[in-house]
Amino acid sequence: MPARAVMVCGTSSGAGKSFVATALARWYARQGFRVAPFKAQNMSNNARVVADGEIGSAQYFQALAARVVPDVRMNPVLLKPESDVSSQLVLLGRPDPGLSRLPWRERAGHLWPVIEESLRSLRADVDVVVIEGAGSPAEINLQADDIVNMRVAEAAGAATLLVADIDRGGAFAHLYGTHQLLPPRQRALIRGFLLNKFRGDPALLAPGPQDLEALTGVPTLGILPMWRGHGLPEEDGVFDAHSAGGEFRVAIVAYPRISNADEFTALGSLPGVSLIWARTPAALAGADLVILPGSKHVAEDLGWLRAAGMAAVIGDRVRANGPVLAICGGLQMLGTRLLDPHGVEGAGDALGFLPLTTEYAAHKHVAPFSGAFGALAGFWAPLSALTLSGYEIRHGVTTAEARAASGLNPVLRDGVGWQQGNILAVYVHGLFENAGVLRALFGHDVPSLDDTLDGLADFLERHVSPDRLRALLT
Repeated sequence: MPARAVMVCGTSSGAGKSFVATALARWYARQGFRVAPFKAQNMSNNARVVADGEIGSAQYFQALAARVVPDVRMNPVLLKPESDVSSQLVLLGRPDPGLSRLPWRERAGHLWPVIEESLRSLRADVDVVVIEGAGSPAEINLQADDIVNMRVAEAAGAATLLVADIDRGGAFAHLYGTHQLLPPRQRALIRGFLLNKFRGDPALLAPGPQDLEALTGVPTLGILPMWRGHGLPEEDGVFDAHSAGGEFRVAIVAYPRISNADEFTALGSLPGVSLIWARTPAALAGADLVILPGSKHVAEDLGWLRAAGMAAVIGDRVRANGPVLAICGGLQMLGTRLLDPHGVEGAGDALGFLPLTTEYAAHKHVAPFSGAFGALAGFWAPLSALTLSGYEIRHGVTTAEARAASGLNPVLRDGVGWQQGNILAVYVHGLFENAGVLRALFGHDVPSLDDTLDGLADFLERHVSPDRLRALLT
């Protein structure tokens, strides 16, 4: 028999779909079921490397929650925004330039067969599939072309949960309106409401849940309290101005096309560290460490750095030998030139702080990484000889220029890491997901990922009856 399916939809982006789906995946896995996650189409610049390419980070972590190996079927379509009006379309782990160029509404017919087959294949392998929707299932302007919400629920016969962020206000109206905008056959799949991010006395909610059930026939299955420190990366890249309190200030430059921002989640939870998402020069002032993260469009983000006055402040910091970490696109920005013979991201001058030239290749390099640092100096000396695991997702191929003989030190194999002064520039994502790196640089550990995922399942079980969770499978 194909697997039973439970789907998590939301009344909006940021309602908590990824959080709930991840908790469900671990909870069902702990009940002895073989579980797999699924999201038909994800739009995010947070991605992880799997055997056949890349998938959205949320489904990667949901697979780990389910205790299975992540694979491309779990997120067959990944959209990686490159501007406000264009995205790179990744199909079954690999970029598809032809589909990327198609208008939005013309894609559905090409994508649905792949989505349907991925879902069918997963359901044949496991007992339970936990499906995550996108945005809201009641976007009536998009329903005719839906390939990620209720069309998927119908294909899987999924018991569907609808989650609302009550901290925003208007949660009962959001739940009722979403339910009512669905056609009757899809309404019939909604098995329960969840109120997420609640602060205050739950008794004050009455008679809201009871009245909502009287209007819709759908019970409110649970009220999930606000929990900021759960440790799961934010799917939609929602940045707090200060993610943690501490004397050591880390400023991450949050340019418009930032990518893989989820890799800093562990860093933001370290004792003694204050994590700041910097969008102005003032936010960089007084930082003990400045990080230039990945970028989905380096040339565009370089223009933003210059226009916002950030490039000048970064230059002052480099000249003062202040610690700087540059990752992937950040590494390319600190070099001298960007060459783009295939029209991938755009050519031009970089910031010129490192003697490195980057040329964009036509094909994306997507691979896991494992290797040891060479000898490092200054702020980065504690990482010397430390083994690092992570992942690479990039078009750029970077080489050291002839004048690099003075001061530029290759510190990782295969041309993926250099140090000059107190600048460490690497192509490897996931540096701070290595416990050894956190101990070496900051002297602290964070809970293991497995402990974090168990914590999500424990939290869900405290606030939603296990009998109700099991009943979703019947």
